[in-house]
Amino acid sequence: MIIGVPKEKDVKEHRVALSPKNILKIKKLGYSVIVEKGCGVMSKYSDEEYKAAGAELVEDFKELSSKSDIIFKVQPPTEEEVSQLRKGILLFSYLYPARNGELLKKLADKGVNAIAMDAIPRISRAQKMDVLSSMANIMGYRAVVEASYYFGRFLNGQITAAGKVDPAKVLVIGAGVAGLAAIGTAKAMGAIVRAFDTRKEVQEQIQSMGAQFLTVNIEEDGSTASGYSKEMSKQFLEAEEELFLQQAKEVDIIITTAQIPGKEAPKLILQKHVEAMKRGSVIVDLAAGTGGNCVLTKPNEIYVTNNGVTIIGKVDILPMQASFLYGNNLINFLEEMGNAESFKIDMNDDVVKRAMVVYEGSVNWPPEPISVSAQKKVEIPK
Repeated sequence: MIIGVPKEKDVKEHRVALSPKNILKIKKLGYSVIVEKGCGVMSKYSDEEYKAAGAELVEDFKELSSKSDIIFKVQPPTEEEVSQLRKGILLFSYLYPARNGELLKKLADKGVNAIAMDAIPRISRAQKMDVLSSMANIMGYRAVVEASYYFGRFLNGQITAAGKVDPAKVLVIGAGVAGLAAIGTAKAMGAIVRAFDTRKEVQEQIQSMGAQFLTVNIEEDGSTASGYSKEMSKQFLEAEEELFLQQAKEVDIIITTAQIPGKEAPKLILQKHVEAMKRGSVIVDLAAGTGGNCVLTKPNEIYVTNNGVTIIGKVDILPMQASFLYGNNLINFLEEMGNAESFKIDMNDDVVKRAMVVYEGSVNWPPEPISVSAQKKVEIPK
């Protein structure tokens, strides 16, 4: 079987679906790999590196599609790419199925089977395939680096001959993968770190990393069976708003990560919070792509408010690292479906049937709910 890796058409996308190092691993499973020329340029991978890893180079997406059994992509296919996909091909890609119904229908009409890598269920055995987590880990790290740059001062405290420098205070809102990565990075850089999450189960994780866990005096838990946070009551949100106002007056950097699948990001940092922050403070909004957690965030922009607060609505991912990890996620998923000789689409598999958003001419979305503890079925010999 042949796996094809195209050059991403979105000029803002610097990742590629497989790095040369990934190809060495995938060939051990018996698959052949072809790549579109220049596919890795934005990730700092050359065509020569792909050839050295054993990949064949092709001229364009049309040729790639005609020769491939499986296509690994990052961003959803463009209309032109959809028109060039052949019937029966299997596509692995981000597809954003909750808001891309028309694209799913077009793929179904073409007879393309499509796996949405952003729709991997949040269960234990699927963690190795979870691209949202692997990318969020990078984004959490990067958020602190970006904040540090725009903050313009040390994050750690120092005592020097010239005088004492107080450590920066960082508030991380949302302690999922991105939030925990941000906490770890900020602590490693010497900052005083505080973190808030509606899920009480993460308190121990936050505290184990040396950060202070913030909460409100209302008995309500945001945990859900899906692993994401739920929407909270009005009473809880009002108490949360007051907590954030107090913190905004004290902290130097706020990093927000809160998102709800299929919905606009919740608005947590209001104008009054921004106005309460000190001049020179920084907000990094990692939810900017889904509307932002801050009401003043401008997606894909970085700007300074009238009271001197820098709001970052764009964080560039580390493309070389991200491509390698994304490639690992794809390979891990592929391994679940078998090697080149035993490859099988098993729609009874909990992960496959929920991520396979288009199958045999039909749209397979939304999926049925799944418990976070679901395990892969194992046949017991009779």
